[in-house]
Amino acid sequence: MKLEELKNSPTSIWLDDLSRAKITGSDSHSLPSRIATSAVVGVTTNPSIFSSAISSGSEYSKDIKLMTGSSVDDVIEKLTTDDVRAACDLLYPIYKSSNGVDGRVSIEVDPTLAHDTQATINAGQKLWKIIDRANVMIKVPATIEGLPAITALLAAGISVNVTLIFSIKRYGQVIDAFMKGVQECSDPSKIHSVASFFISRIDSSIDAQLKEIGSPDALSLLGKAAIANAHLAYQLFEEKFSSPSWKTLEAKGAHKQRPLWASTGVKDPSYPDTHYVVELIAPNTVNTMPQSTLDALIDHGVLRGDTVTGNYQEAVQVLKGLSDVNVSLDNVTTELEIDGVKKFAQAWKDLQKNVEAALRS
Repeated sequence: MKLEELKNSPTSIWLDDLSRAKITGSDSHSLPSRIATSAVVGVTTNPSIFSSAISSGSEYSKDIKLMTGSSVDDVIEKLTTDDVRAACDLLYPIYKSSNGVDGRVSIEVDPTLAHDTQATINAGQKLWKIIDRANVMIKVPATIEGLPAITALLAAGISVNVTLIFSIKRYGQVIDAFMKGVQECSDPSKIHSVASFFISRIDSSIDAQLKEIGSPDALSLLGKAAIANAHLAYQLFEEKFSSPSWKTLEAKGAHKQRPLWASTGVKDPSYPDTHYVVELIAPNTVNTMPQSTLDALIDHGVLRGDTVTGNYQEAVQVLKGLSDVNVSLDNVTTELEIDGVKKFAQAWKDLQKNVEAALRS
């Protein structure tokens, strides 16, 4: 795929990966190279990414040794915020040229705080202050307890990436929390936000149920639920951000909270490896993808223009089909949120154990 085709896509391409090797490396997979040749205009991170990077990357050994005597959490905070700050600096020209829309780097608050509103607010404010870059976004899980934290951080002038959104109902609550925060912010023109709507995990869970049912009607729905769910989320985005209440905020300088398609690496090898990219192209959206998906997109991806707008009735039929074969999307999305928080918390605990071992060595 040609670079210009990627750049001209209405969906911004962000890389769901970060490590010190990517920041400082000189190979084709380095962040500077990806920015220059692959139309990457943003970066997202999560506890699993940091756990993998720090646990296996020798580039961190020197810093860890220099912090002997420090607490494990202090070491993790320094390593992760140093990396995010460096990535923010690399992407700053894009941040400036896009008027703050892209050129963003996201870092998540400690995921073990996902059900503690005030602790999440405190952690978000601390990360914002430590990194001290205008183009950083603080990631907050879209738990019930996370919603008021999202509002509070935005009201304080902090840009937020809302993560772990699986259901359309919860997405609506996220948008409401965002609009409330924007309304309470003294200068909404300075804040930006994205809402990270998770994709592939929904198909993984629902497909397993459809295969177990095994009927022709059930099997005909394989691989369709996640895209349909995302399409209807985008319909809600269009509705919410064309409302009179939003128009009032927009007149004060507020920016739309863009949907961000996350978890877009294909887990079922029987599906095209660019499936969760090419079927989710629409204006005012972001797709954050792992390295392997980005490589596949560059190698053989085919963009067909906007593949979301206008497909809502078909999406409604997919969800009706799921209900007809007794598959509950609501139950699946509820379970995925709980599981997502647990997985990120476990990745953080694994990272703590690895750093503790490195400090002792």
